[in-house]
Amino acid sequence: MPTLSQHLTSESVGLRLLPGLVDLVVQSVDTGEFLQQALQLLVDHQGLESTAISGAGVVRGIKGTWRKRAWAGTAAELPTDLLAEVLDQYQPLSNQSCTATPLFGDRTADYVLALVADKPVPPEAMTSLAASLAAGYEITQRFGETRQRAERLSAMLEMTVRWNQTRETDELLQTMVETSTQLLDAERATIFLLDRKSGTLIGRPALGVEGGELRISQGTGVVGQVVQSGEPQRIDVDIANEQARIDRSVDEQLGFETRSLICVPMFDQQGETIGAFELLNKRQGNFTQADQEALAELAAHAAVAIDNSQHVEHLKTTQRQMADQAAEKVQLIGDSPAMQALKETVHRVADTELAVLTLGENGTGKEVVAQMIHYLSARRDNVLVAVNCAAITETLLESELFGHEKGAFTDAHEARQGKFELADGGTLFLDEIGDMSPGGQAKLLRVLEEKIVVRVGGSQPIPVDARVIAATNQDLAQLVREKKFREDLFFRLNVVTLQLPPLRERGDDIMTLAQHFLKDFCARARRPVPKFTAAARKKLIAHHWPGNVRELRNMMERLAYLFSGDKVDAGDLSFVMAPGLDEAAVPMDQPLAEATRQFQADYIQRHIKRTQGNMTDAAERLGLHRSNLYRKMKQLGMDQVEE
Repeated sequence: MPTLSQHLTSESVGLRLLPGLVDLVVQSVDTGEFLQQALQLLVDHQGLESTAISGAGVVRGIKGTWRKRAWAGTAAELPTDLLAEVLDQYQPLSNQSCTATPLFGDRTADYVLALVADKPVPPEAMTSLAASLAAGYEITQRFGETRQRAERLSAMLEMTVRWNQTRETDELLQTMVETSTQLLDAERATIFLLDRKSGTLIGRPALGVEGGELRISQGTGVVGQVVQSGEPQRIDVDIANEQARIDRSVDEQLGFETRSLICVPMFDQQGETIGAFELLNKRQGNFTQADQEALAELAAHAAVAIDNSQHVEHLKTTQRQMADQAAEKVQLIGDSPAMQALKETVHRVADTELAVLTLGENGTGKEVVAQMIHYLSARRDNVLVAVNCAAITETLLESELFGHEKGAFTDAHEARQGKFELADGGTLFLDEIGDMSPGGQAKLLRVLEEKIVVRVGGSQPIPVDARVIAATNQDLAQLVREKKFREDLFFRLNVVTLQLPPLRERGDDIMTLAQHFLKDFCARARRPVPKFTAAARKKLIAHHWPGNVRELRNMMERLAYLFSGDKVDAGDLSFVMAPGLDEAAVPMDQPLAEATRQFQADYIQRHIKRTQGNMTDAAERLGLHRSNLYRKMKQLGMDQVEE
């Protein structure tokens, strides 16, 4: 590259220097580094005839004070009078030791290029040098701004991804202020959200305030002005008329001194102002226009993330309320020993991940037990999906449980999730598990062990996390012995077994349930609750209840809507009883004498069970003396029961 000494007398010296300046533009990190190296380049190229350059610098005049922006070569005292004259006349000037010229072509600029030499440098050469230096400075500045913007955009992209993954609003706001202060080099940040009902701005997080929340009037300070006008505002350090706009009462409340700030509005998707994003105290200098633009972009992303988090929180709150309401309706009513033991076991196993097998006759409340386990567990806010395996044909059972892909079979017009996928994170209740097909049993076992489903007609494994509660009214152990149910699946399901007692063995629970159901249905029917007579109570307790709790519930529902009196007698129960409920459970092919004996033996045995083997109470319920009861049992060939 030609040396400066070869071209310093020419107007093209700046152009000749451009290749070196271009290299510096590419290599320099910022404008300060560019100026320093460019000035060093000027000093290093010596030898213009008898002129020797000992120093080169860029200086700036601020309120009558001159400061060196960059300097290379021998340090020299600044000729302030010459520099001031250069700016006044806005042209190159020289004295015995220094030649200076305005650096930028804008009269509002206060930068000067100064060369310290043993002879004055020609004005044309100075102008050419200044133009080349200014061009390199501007390009470096633009490169720096572009690079800084790219870095900021990359950082903002990473930030917004994290923001949109945060679902709790308080945690989200904390993350936002931390990342924004780091990105824009500020001391503090606060996000103010507008509460339209109270007309206040709620700032969070607010350091130094109890609870971390600052409440100010909607029109207070710079933040209030930004929210009302929808326009950003910036306050610089040491500018009196701007400093006066800062609300010092808020500073006192926060125990903080605001020196500079930048505040931008936040808008929702409809363009309505929802709050403001404020940064306080730039760590070095003042906030710039680039900072304001960056904060505006952050505010736009923040508004979306906050709206999403608030929407998710609202959905979670609604879901939690619905779960609470549903849980309140699920009750295991009864105080018999069997029910007390059942309730205790349910509470112990509910908040575990153990598989539960619920056994009992139809109508005993197996689904109610499954619901109670679900609502007492950590999965209560997620879905409970119930499947009646007996009500689904064998060909559709696998599709219902595991889902299917489009075209998997004739009617599979679109892909569909199975019950396991729908219950992901919640509970899957498989009722009548004993009726599941062998193929379905094999797939169910694999899902329980691997927690992965594969849809019918598909090959993609889908992870699922559903707790399984199974139920049946059949004897699964007998089905295993008969090779009708897989032994490995039986043991996989039979981790915890809950045996629900039939209603006929629950004693006084019958009346407790009857009164509970009757009260509930009478409330729906908007009528007073009738009372049971002693005869009605006796008849209810004596009934065999083949349909268990479901049968009793249906009876009370019919009674609430069809019976109009204020007292329910035994005859009234006959009116609402379903046909055949009073028939004895005795085979029809027996002679009358044998059928009578079986009925009496069964009737006595049921009373003994209800009294938990208390023969005195059983005899009283039967209207017999205790000794006569033993005599009758001996006549019927029944085993004697010791109290």
